[in-house]
Amino acid sequence: MTPVLAISSGTLIAIVVIVIIDLFAILVGLSFLRQRRAQQAAQAAATATALGEPAPKGPKPMSRREFYRRALVASVLLYGAQFGAATIAFLWPSLKGGFGSVINAGKVDDIKQAIEAGQGQPVYSGIGRFYVVAYNGKPSGDINYEAEGVESQGVMPLYQRCVHLGCRVPFCQQSQWFECPCHGSKYNSAGEYKLGPAPRGMDRFHIEITSSGDVMVDTSEVVLGPPRGTDTLHRPVAGPFCVAPG
Repeated sequence: MTPVLAISSGTLIAIVVIVIIDLFAILVGLSFLRQRRAQQAAQAAATATALGEPAPKGPKPMSRREFYRRALVASVLLYGAQFGAATIAFLWPSLKGGFGSVINAGKVDDIKQAIEAGQGQPVYSGIGRFYVVAYNGKPSGDINYEAEGVESQGVMPLYQRCVHLGCRVPFCQQSQWFECPCHGSKYNSAGEYKLGPAPRGMDRFHIEITSSGDVMVDTSEVVLGPPRGTDTLHRPVAGPFCVAPG
């Protein structure tokens, strides 16, 4: 996958704040300069009047009330800009690491060994909010669903969110299914819908395995899960449910 380059949120905040402070300083400086020029023009006009000469044209003097009004407006704009910059930085996706970026989930061989040692338990990535599951299913039947780019070398990443209302869906070791604790939606080990109110299977992410065996998961784009009725594993529930059927 192509590496993603981005400015960190902290750097972005610093740049925006510096620019805003500079603009504010320039505005205040111009206000003082205008005030000084107005005073000089008033003095020149008074001198010209005393000498009987026409008063020179100059900038209109700025009253103290006008100066305070402009300073207040500038302060409000400065505060609003700082608040807006902080909000944008908070909402800005972390493109250098974390959810919303390309995450290295580990070596593919290590992941497969961990899943086998855990008797089917998927490998979980907290920073990426996904599970990596073993997958060797084949599309068949009336619903021939096959999402491209979400499986490679026998592993597949599944988004942890339940597609019903967004709860995190844990894996039940007893049933070998993903079972949502909120409303009882259930999915097999490939994230395919089985029971409950969920409208489809669990969503996925694009995956790429590098030449060195690193599993790279792109969490910047969610791939919608398969529709109801998809079953590429053809395996029944392995045991009792961890969450009672809704």
